[in-house]
Amino acid sequence: MDSIRKLLMTANKSAQEFFLSVAHTTTPFITIYSQGADTFTKLSNPATLPAGTGRAVAFSADGTYMAVAHSSSPFITIYKRSGDTFTKLSNPATLPAGTGRAVAFSADGTYMAVAHDTTPFITIYKRGGDTFTKLSNPATLPAGTGRGVAFSADGTYMAVAHNNTPRITIYKRSGDTFTKLSNPATLPAGTGFGVAFSADGTYMAVNHDTTPFITIYKRSGDTFTKLSNPATLPAGVGRGVAFSADGTYMAVAHFATPFITIYKRSGDTFTKLSNPATLPTNNGFGVAFSADGTYMAVNHFATPLITIYKRSGDTFTKLSDPATLPADFSLGVAFFPPAVPGSR
Repeated sequence: MDSIRKLLMTANKSAQEFFLSVAHTTTPFITIYSQGADTFTKLSNPATLPAGTGRAVAFSADGTYMAVAHSSSPFITIYKRSGDTFTKLSNPATLPAGTGRAVAFSADGTYMAVAHDTTPFITIYKRGGDTFTKLSNPATLPAGTGRGVAFSADGTYMAVAHNNTPRITIYKRSGDTFTKLSNPATLPAGTGFGVAFSADGTYMAVNHDTTPFITIYKRSGDTFTKLSNPATLPAGVGRGVAFSADGTYMAVAHFATPFITIYKRSGDTFTKLSNPATLPTNNGFGVAFSADGTYMAVNHFATPLITIYKRSGDTFTKLSDPATLPADFSLGVAFFPPAVPGSR
């Protein structure tokens, strides 16, 4: 992992260009930290803030752009980064139709998707320079409020977790066209809240509000087949899910203690690890891994609102809280570089 981190540092010019962003209720709605090893230092707020409750945040894989999905018009706020400064871009000409609940970039930074309230429930943009232009809607839309969105790392697939059956809608991209695939034979058991792909595109996980709270699929071509449930399930409603970049670990943020459940994958089997010694303080809403898999962050109700762990082997140890915490309970979290480009 140290060698991976050194490569990332070289690619990003300096260790200063590692970031953790937290979307939250209460102004400034987004809190951005610069990461230096185990220390997370809050940056100055962007000059222009999101217009309402921050519900999700994502970085482009190259770190040039950061987008925040939020509860008031324009529902998506896009920033361009220069060093430690995040400057708001002009709004897209066509905005999402309602509250932004999730956002994701394709790994090459060409596409950005926003899951939101109100039909069409998913809005997809194509980037040209600093301009994000809405594409035509897919011919078949998600069946209800979009709550999670993720791209596969190769940009071939995009998945939307949403209200109403089938609760997960998977698209295959050809050029600028996103075509719905046939539903998996076995669907999530309740409202889909979060979705993530493993970096190699083999696995896709959806968390939802009815037991088993997490549904894991294995992809073969365009077919997604449900795997057997983990022997130990999350304890409550699943709200966020993430894979480590090497696909070894999968974490689920959820309601009910321990609020975060971490699995280690061996083949198609996901086995729960022992809980961290220090748990998040309340219901988990989002989770993200750093690109090298060393760090994992969980956002949640109740102070400190963000809990950051450092991994050693299969042990996740809580770090000291940042000196400046998010202003209120947090709903979305993202590292730059992201563990799995294209995933929320």
